[in-house]
Order: sequence, then structure tokens, then C-alpha cells
Amino acid sequence: MHENPEMRRHPRQVLALFSCYTNFVARNVTIRISDEAVLWARRKAAEENTSVSRLVGEMLERQMRLSDEYWRAFEHWKSNRTMAAGSAADRLSREDVHERR
Repeated sequence: MHENPEMRRHPRQVLALFSCYTNFVARNVTIRISDEAVLWARRKAAEENTSVSRLVGEMLERQMRLSDEYWRAFEHWKSNRTMAAGSAADRLSREDVHERR
């Protein structure tokens, strides 16, 4: 049997070599779905030449990105609303808004 040269190093050194990759490891998750949804997922995965697991994972990631984009856009909109920044007294009167010059 060949000895792995990494095993001769101090354990902390070996851990340091691999620790930067541990945050991005995919996790297994068990879900419960209807029989109808399982059949649909299998057909869809076959159409896309992928696994049901990868299909569901990609769908969840897409929803996550869409949700994040929505909240970023909402926060941006809230921060740029000039009318909401001041009080009602600071706004133009009805007559000023409709004044013709």
C-alpha cells in the first residue's frame, strides 16, 4: 500500500489544504412531493438530460436569485422615493401642481 504524503503532515496542515473548498459542497435534502409532481419532474429532467436532483436544485437556485433581485429592487425603489422622504407639508399644493405657465 502506498503512503499518502499528505498524511505525514501535521493534521492542521492537511485541514488547511482542503478547508477553503468545504463551503461550496452540495448538500443532500429529502423532500416530500406528490406522485404527480414526481412524474412531471422525471419527464422534465429527461427532456433536459439531467437528474431530478439537479433539476430541483437549479429550480430552487433560480427562485432564490429571483427573490433576491426582487428585494434588492424594492429596497432601491424605497431609497429613491423622493415623495416619501418629506412630509405632506413639504409637497406641492394641488394648485401648484396643476398651475399652467
